[in-house]
Amino acid sequence: MTPRSPFSCVLWDVDGTVVDASDGILRRLAIALDHFGKPAATREELVHWIGPPMFDSFQANVGMTPEQASEAVAFYRTIGKADGYTTGAKLYPGIADLMAELHAAGIPQATASSKPEIQVAALVEHFDLAPYLQAVVGATADEKTLATKADIVAEALRRLQAAGADTSRPVLIGDRHHDVEGGAAHGVPVIFVRWGFSWPHESEGAAAAVDTADQLRALLLIEQ
Repeated sequence: MTPRSPFSCVLWDVDGTVVDASDGILRRLAIALDHFGKPAATREELVHWIGPPMFDSFQANVGMTPEQASEAVAFYRTIGKADGYTTGAKLYPGIADLMAELHAAGIPQATASSKPEIQVAALVEHFDLAPYLQAVVGATADEKTLATKADIVAEALRRLQAAGADTSRPVLIGDRHHDVEGGAAHGVPVIFVRWGFSWPHESEGAAAAVDTADQLRALLLIEQ
């Protein structure tokens, strides 16, 4: 049987949804926070850092001013560039196979990540996901010009449309309340994955929540 989807296109958040980059993020954060005289983040505290733009997180989590946050982001990105954007990153189980199945079923896909686009592209290439994606969309390098999830969702839909994709029935796959809110801003339903870095209440407002890639597949692909 050939599977079909109730959705015309799929948008993917990246950190905490497709890729677990927590080891590298934690190590780079420790270096950056130490540099600016701030206490290091613990693994448990990564829930406060993974998902939102780093520019916002430096302000919200350690009390930096916008100017200090800009400096901290630049320093953090310098570490990341030297370190390699894919160092320590791992794919969540079953996600690459699901993306391949969606592609085979003719469903257009794109990333819609708050991570800088250059890093998203590096991860996509590293894990050989490029053949499945019609657009690779992330934040601008300054994480301010294009950074909110709502703006990134809009840009992902725009690029898919430009590529000739049907965006009439989109869905966003994500793991944070920012994804739910960003999707809602454009009437895009969100399927919330619980394997990322989130609090239980963050799934509120999502169209559905899943614990495994198999559960996600059951919502994205229907055998016919």
